[in-house]
Amino acid sequence: MAKETKDKKKKRPTAAKRMIQDEKKRQKNSAFKSRIHTSVRNLEKGLETKTDVQTKLNSVFSLMDKAVKLGIFKRNKAARMKSKYQTKAN
Repeated sequence: MAKETKDKKKKRPTAAKRMIQDEKKRQKNSAFKSRIHTSVRNLEKGLETKTDVQTKLNSVFSLMDKAVKLGIFKRNKAARMKSKYQTKAN
């Protein structure tokens, strides 16, 4: 009989696995926050020039709601930011 070779994954300690998971989550959260900051900057430029404000406001609100859903922002922080930009838009 031929030798059966299985490609087993290398077993690693739980702490090392957790560190890998945390790094992936940190990068994902950082990228999402960057998207939000970019969207907010676009909104503020739109507020200065008074162009296409409502669609930019909607995109910021949408990203904020998604951030809350993903656990990146707390509900109250998103509510405060949404309120702040809504008053600036009016």
